[in-house]
Amino acid sequence: MKKEALLDAAESVLSEQGTQALTLTAVAERAGVSKGGLLYHFPTKEALVRAMVARVIEEFDDLIASYIDSFGDGAPGAYTRAYVEATFEILTGEARAYRRWSAITAAAADPEQAEPLNEAMRRWHGRDPADDPDPGTATVVRLAAEGLWEVVSHDPGLYDAGQLETLKQRLLSLLER
Repeated sequence: MKKEALLDAAESVLSEQGTQALTLTAVAERAGVSKGGLLYHFPTKEALVRAMVARVIEEFDDLIASYIDSFGDGAPGAYTRAYVEATFEILTGEARAYRRWSAITAAAADPEQAEPLNEAMRRWHGRDPADDPDPGTATVVRLAAEGLWEVVSHDPGLYDAGQLETLKQRLLSLLER
């Protein structure tokens, strides 16, 4: 069995049953493999959680990069616009991927487990926004998008699709000033 299928199974257990239910036995059962088959790829629960965290970070980085590419590399404000677009794709996409993120970050509550996510946050939010015409506004827009993500993680029904689209357009319009 491929690692990706095992990670999918682990994410399913987390999303459906919560962090307490995330055990190697539960993941192996969900994936339809022996526990030994799971242990071959992920010798500990911590290794499994690290791999889930690494995968969501990589997916978000790739999403940001795809938007930057679509705007044109070096376009003013491309990074922050890409960050907003990627965030809203996670929030509104069919997979509602923010639920994956919520579950995975909860599973990585241990400081050592959370460090890769903390490092990604430092990279995403602490970068020099020199390509932004107004670095202060760009920082505020990225933080607002991050805050919205957090709110929607806790109350998914708070905003409907139309409201989220309006919020996204408003954030993007702030970058045009």
